[in-house]
Amino acid sequence: MEKIIEQLREIEKMFSDKQFLSNEGLANEVSIHVFCYDPHDEMIVRAYFEELANRKDTSYRIIERDLYKIFLDICESKRILKSIPAMEKKKGSQGLLKQLLKSVPPEAFVEKMKYLPHKHGDILLITGVGKVYPFMRSHNILDNIQHIFSDIPVVMLYPGDYNGQTLSLFGEFGDGNYYRAFNML
Repeated sequence: MEKIIEQLREIEKMFSDKQFLSNEGLANEVSIHVFCYDPHDEMIVRAYFEELANRKDTSYRIIERDLYKIFLDICESKRILKSIPAMEKKKGSQGLLKQLLKSVPPEAFVEKMKYLPHKHGDILLITGVGKVYPFMRSHNILDNIQHIFSDIPVVMLYPGDYNGQTLSLFGEFGDGNYYRAFNML
């Protein structure tokens, strides 16, 4: 438990760093960062970032986007949320997954994540990665947000591993390749 608290304090320091908030020193790269943590630490990580987001005396402002909540919102707006259990019963888990992947594409997630204006000091915090899997894959979100959030840092909370090229959700499931993000620690 001490290790994760130490890592979270390090992230908090980064959030206050002027260079981090200004996307400086990235050699024209998009400022997308992945904070990997042990899935067993999920509740500690959630509580810590919730506290950070609610602080008023900081040089940053956290804009959280929970992928699972976005998924439910999209399903609700398409009026398919209530029919998902029946769909799974009829088509099976794989059939349901195929249908939902068609019905809820990455672009729909990105539309729900957008906000304007972006202000200096904003940090887009992407959460709910583990909750929304396998209906949405992290690398699909990252591929689709690059051009929209190029002016602010983006941080994805990731319960798993990222080696600079490959995301591995929960340290078990290959979640796709993505080479443009930076490991936060």
